[in-house]
Amino acid sequence: MRETLFISSFWAARARSTIGSNCGLRTAYQDAVQYRIRIRPTACYAAKFNRIMLVVPEAVRAAIATGLPVVALESTVISHGLPFPQNLDLARAMETEVRAQGALAATIGVVGGVPTLGMSAAQIEHFAQAAGVLKLSRRDIAYAVAMARDGATTVAATMALAAAGGVQVFATGGIGGVHRGAETSWDISGDLTELARTPVLVVCAGAKSILDLSATLEYLETVGVPVLGYQTNAFPAFYSADSGLPVPARADTPEQVAAIWRAHRTYGGGGGMLLVVPPPAEVALPRGAVEDAIEHALARAAEAGVRGQAVTPFLLAAVAEETHGESMRTNIALLRQNARVAAQVALAIAHAGSAL
Repeated sequence: MRETLFISSFWAARARSTIGSNCGLRTAYQDAVQYRIRIRPTACYAAKFNRIMLVVPEAVRAAIATGLPVVALESTVISHGLPFPQNLDLARAMETEVRAQGALAATIGVVGGVPTLGMSAAQIEHFAQAAGVLKLSRRDIAYAVAMARDGATTVAATMALAAAGGVQVFATGGIGGVHRGAETSWDISGDLTELARTPVLVVCAGAKSILDLSATLEYLETVGVPVLGYQTNAFPAFYSADSGLPVPARADTPEQVAAIWRAHRTYGGGGGMLLVVPPPAEVALPRGAVEDAIEHALARAAEAGVRGQAVTPFLLAAVAEETHGESMRTNIALLRQNARVAAQVALAIAHAGSAL
């Protein structure tokens, strides 16, 4: 499959004002013009010091350029979320769910130091099996690029690269948030600040239930991130359909979501939006049982001295063990469902855009 390199506006490497200068971006600019990718002018020094490329397969590039529906997918669930071969099966299944709805799937990762918007089948398989794949939030992208490392993108990093490439919709399992005990640990996920500043619509099953969900919702309200319940009035608790907390607003169709997203792009200050979808009823777990499993998992994490980025995967693995694998089954089902819903929303956004 042919791939296109283009300058990312996310890193301010916009070259129109530098043609004829010594910034070395003439070819990149000409390629961007040829492939109809919009580049806005900026100062020469910004282009020189912030040049980072995105690799985009031709099919994804063409869809973005013509306003066709594209759904971003993360790669952390592949490298750090599930064991092999379930991780590979899930990655393939999520892309299939997106395509079945008429949208294009673009799994995002940093491959050998190169941010990639639309990983190939071979690259996804490599991430599913390779050891040493980094786990990247936004702060970690630069390190992976500079050191030519493989890096699986979390919600925050996936949003950043999706927005850089012009993809508006992203499907994931659950976002990070305010951790339990954050009043002393200050453990708050970068996903929340990313949602506040990056214009991507994130489709998920709420925040991961191992978190302080009430505090997470308060944080999202403070930073101005809309939270929409999809066909529900309750904020999901990842494995469970109802956390006991209400959502501020509700949408029942992809068209309603698309209309709200379009209005948010105008009036929302440039940030993202959260569309929360309850897990499928047939695999959703009782809230009480999940809470018991989480309490045991938290105790094990504290005893083991788990800190930082290791906390979430440790707790998810511990909850899976506590629930005898039922939580993994729920996780896989909700990820596939979210990919499907995200594709439907992306399609509605594309249709609304073409009608303008």
